[in-house]
Amino acid sequence: MFAGFTRETVEFLWGIRLNNDKAWFAARKEIYLSNLYQPMTDLADEMLEYTRQKRPKEGLIRRVTRIYRDARRLYGRGPYKDHLWFTIERPSEDWTGKPAYWFEVTPDGWNYGLGFWRPSPVVMAKTRNLINRDPAILENLTRRLHQNPEFAFSAEYYKRPKAKAPSEILTPWYQAKSLALIHEEPWTEELYSREIVRHIQSGFDFLLPYYDYLRRVESEPEPPKKI
Repeated sequence: MFAGFTRETVEFLWGIRLNNDKAWFAARKEIYLSNLYQPMTDLADEMLEYTRQKRPKEGLIRRVTRIYRDARRLYGRGPYKDHLWFTIERPSEDWTGKPAYWFEVTPDGWNYGLGFWRPSPVVMAKTRNLINRDPAILENLTRRLHQNPEFAFSAEYYKRPKAKAPSEILTPWYQAKSLALIHEEPWTEELYSREIVRHIQSGFDFLLPYYDYLRRVESEPEPPKKI
């Protein structure tokens, strides 16, 4: 059971950002395991069980990221990430473009939410098809989102806008290249206790209708290929 992160968690995250090398990490690996990786795993397990109760037929799994960067993709960076996160999603060989819950800690703070991670153009085209077929559903969900200060809509947009959205309120969704509903803030005291569990549970409950909506994208027919 998750009992909270510690002050050492924050110190380690700042340390790995400022001292991103193997010698520094090797001397503090036990701190990483006991103060960052294990609490994150405990929290992920607890949130997985909670979310499975909400959608028992989804076959949801959790993934806790590794702190080790892919050696083939360092691009001049150090060998370690200075942040750690978990996702809750359905199992799939192609996990991009699947709606997923997440929670993340960084040296600067924490964030959590729901969204697509690196969706393909086809996934976003199918999203626009779903919006076109019944705009009212997402319009209502968007109004609901605007009334809740916990989450903000976040997106990467296409450089060239797509066709006009069915309504102005849906334009951010319609023009998105990737999208997420996110809450983020600096490190807070609740991270050091079980208060963060209740916070995330409440947020995941709010996001559940958005998860259900994004799940519908997968059953949309693929748009015809341009010749």
